[in-house]
Amino acid sequence: MIFVPEIIEKKKRGKKLSREEIEFLIKGYVEGEIPDYQIAAFLMAVYFRGMDEEETTYLTLAMASSGEMVDLSKIDGIKVDKHSSGGIADTTTLVLIPLVASCGVKAAKMSGRGLGHTGGTIDKLESIPGFKVELSQDEFVENVNRIGAAITGQSKNLVPADKKLYALRDVTATVDSIPLIASSIMSKKIAGGADKIVLDVKFGRGAFMKTYEEAKALAELMVKIGNLAGRETVAFVTDMDQPLGLAIGNSIEVIEAIETLKGNGHEDLVRLCLELGSEMLLLSGQYKEKEEAENALKENMKNGRALTKLKEIIGAQGGDERVIEDYSLLPKAKYTLEVYPGKEGYIKEIDALRLGLTAMKLGAGRQKKEDNIDLGVGIWIYKKVGDFAEKDKPLARILANDREKLNWAVKEVEESFLLTGEYVPKRNVIWAKITGKEVIEYKS
Repeated sequence: MIFVPEIIEKKKRGKKLSREEIEFLIKGYVEGEIPDYQIAAFLMAVYFRGMDEEETTYLTLAMASSGEMVDLSKIDGIKVDKHSSGGIADTTTLVLIPLVASCGVKAAKMSGRGLGHTGGTIDKLESIPGFKVELSQDEFVENVNRIGAAITGQSKNLVPADKKLYALRDVTATVDSIPLIASSIMSKKIAGGADKIVLDVKFGRGAFMKTYEEAKALAELMVKIGNLAGRETVAFVTDMDQPLGLAIGNSIEVIEAIETLKGNGHEDLVRLCLELGSEMLLLSGQYKEKEEAENALKENMKNGRALTKLKEIIGAQGGDERVIEDYSLLPKAKYTLEVYPGKEGYIKEIDALRLGLTAMKLGAGRQKKEDNIDLGVGIWIYKKVGDFAEKDKPLARILANDREKLNWAVKEVEESFLLTGEYVPKRNVIWAKITGKEVIEYKS
């Protein structure tokens, strides 16, 4: 017989929990048999005492099986999923999915909505007139088999344990626990049905993990969980101390994704997409060497096949394909205002979090899950760390549908850029790659 107070006491004393104990807790909580106050005590015990790799894997699998488990077996070939831990101007999915699919690898992507300063892929796709973001499992599978790719919102029945636990973590100050973060992310990936998983774990001011060391520890744990759960997993630790791309918003991030597939993307965004995409191609088994995989991605960006694949995805999900060439079909803001630097110099720092929060307050994001989003507003930035800013050339452009918010945002954007008279090198985008066998650090 298992008793909840005994499980809490055991973890409170730093002892290892069994698979049966963890499954009992999660099942009882989801079914309403164990109250919030006992699970809150358990979460706090985990926060202070931690969990080892096996315990965290047991928790992940118990959460994953608490609801619908997506069956992708009807999709031909190996299914490789990609997950980002969230950031600012992170348009990666909108570039990566058509890019990988154009190389013949099936890309079945389930994405979420944005919350707080991080944007959500599903919100961005809703900028495209007619685009259907909620597909049934049959529609999802059919689209992936027919055109090689689909992007859909996560099922409401996917990992109900995570929804309940996250709400409780939010009000008990236990969000920033690495075992709880890892199990939250990996439970959704495992329930999503992918055979192989590529993770993009971000660190810096615009990310949930603030330091490289924290992000690396989280990435290593998630790779171990994935592999213990029988899903080969590779993680990259990447920079989010400044925005990844140049667009922070929804419709403008769709524009940036299209421009990137046309060969006009910022080098940081392109570099990350090529790195993640190469790994997805290698994990699929269709490519054997990284150079071969990366060259295939570059060629399809150059010859237009990746852009054509994005057009096919949009059309297959009911969206207006004309947005590929006609950006006026996307939601637009009434007002725009360019922001200039007060002096010239090299950009030393960009406060990604402040820019993300400013875009959110303009209406591009939501503070609460039920908030509505203004798809046309946001911020375009023109410079990144290491670039030289001239007094008579703008740093950024603000897009707003409210004059008061527009005027308020000017100071926020201005103060997000720190300039210096001394030369500043550009930041590395990718700092480490973590597999089940090794950690390769790229940072200088």
